[in-house]
Amino acid sequence: MSSVHNPNKDNDILSADIATTLKRMTIPMIFGMITLMMFNIVDTFFISMLGTEQLAAVSFTFPVTFTVISLAIGLGIGTSAVIAKALGENNIAEAKFDATIALLISAVFVFCLSVLGFLFIDPIFKLLGANHQVMPYIYDYISIWFLGSVFLITPMIGNSVLRASGDTKTPSFIMGFAGLINAALDPLLIFGVGPFPELGIKGAAVASVIAWSVAMVIILYLLAIKKRLLSLQGDQQGVVSASRKILKIGFPAAGANMLTPLAMAVMTAIVASYGPEAVAAFGVGSRIESIASLVVLALSMTLPPFVSQNFGAGKYDRVQQAYKQTLKFVMLWQLFIYLLLLVFSGLISRTFGNEPEVVRVIELFIYIMPLGYGLQGIIILTNSSYNALHKPMNALALSVVRLFVFYVPFAYLGALLGDLTGLFIGAAVGNLVTALVAYKWFNSSLARMQNASLKEYAR
Repeated sequence: MSSVHNPNKDNDILSADIATTLKRMTIPMIFGMITLMMFNIVDTFFISMLGTEQLAAVSFTFPVTFTVISLAIGLGIGTSAVIAKALGENNIAEAKFDATIALLISAVFVFCLSVLGFLFIDPIFKLLGANHQVMPYIYDYISIWFLGSVFLITPMIGNSVLRASGDTKTPSFIMGFAGLINAALDPLLIFGVGPFPELGIKGAAVASVIAWSVAMVIILYLLAIKKRLLSLQGDQQGVVSASRKILKIGFPAAGANMLTPLAMAVMTAIVASYGPEAVAAFGVGSRIESIASLVVLALSMTLPPFVSQNFGAGKYDRVQQAYKQTLKFVMLWQLFIYLLLLVFSGLISRTFGNEPEVVRVIELFIYIMPLGYGLQGIIILTNSSYNALHKPMNALALSVVRLFVFYVPFAYLGALLGDLTGLFIGAAVGNLVTALVAYKWFNSSLARMQNASLKEYAR
């Protein structure tokens, strides 16, 4: 008979040195994200070889697929927070049961959403502005994507379970391996190399579904057999309780994720008033931002399990130390990234811009916007820490305040006062104000939670 597997024995999140533990957890995530990003670029490259209409078709699918993925990310955040807290409380059986329920309810939610999307493909994409020339390609791609989306959700939630236990190396390996399979199958299925059929844009979708399916088999094997992190030992009331805990955090987290593309759409509309060159440059700037913020995004996935486990164990001092040390590191790291971008601003702008005005705006973007990336990191990590403390509405409120009270309004006001330069300065100032609010709010919230816990213990 196998012994009960306790993840905390392998990942001593509750007592080991904070900086060392977070470093050990974060570095594999960075490499996993870089690998996945590279394979996504390869994916886009092969689709672009089919033609402009096929590339446009996939571009039209981004808002729709991002909606499904945002739900998956939100449920993953809820899963990680619930399981990590249970592990911190040493409730191993509860953590295993919650993990199983998370996988099941996530699959059900994504399946229902995808079936709904599949049934309304035509009206959804016509509403997004797709014409009759692009629609056949959209249907070829998105219909397969929808039908295979359940294979995507399982690895995402499974990876959240592993991260909650402190294991970030395995999720990084799975992310990279799935990306490698996708990139390898793309040219074979799109262009029909050797014995493989020529499927065109359908081939890109089929390649993704196959990659997800392999990742799903691996993650289920690891969770159920090797690490023994799954269990169905619970009653109907336990199912309802576990589902409620996960969805209480998952739904607000998904909503917060969906706010970001909405805010970016508003920012793009403001920038569009300065002409297509400004939009092109702003698009390049947005891609620079996603790469420059890679370490912050990795930390946003590794800090929450640390916070949740120590929160579950009642170790509020370690939560606060981890929060402050991480923010200090992020500010210094993003300052280094800013200086690096300044040094290479000319090379970057000339590489991505083929017109003088586009080059000028890219350089203007680099001079101003990355100054706020460290502050943006504070906001992102505060948001993820709130979710880890089972305060999802605080995280959602912070996202709303950041995007629609400070970031977008300040950028718009800056544009009125100083055109594009003012817009970029306004956005950076918006990040500054939000970061100050986030830092003060989180520390006061943590202090209140600690005082409430001490009073409860004194009883």
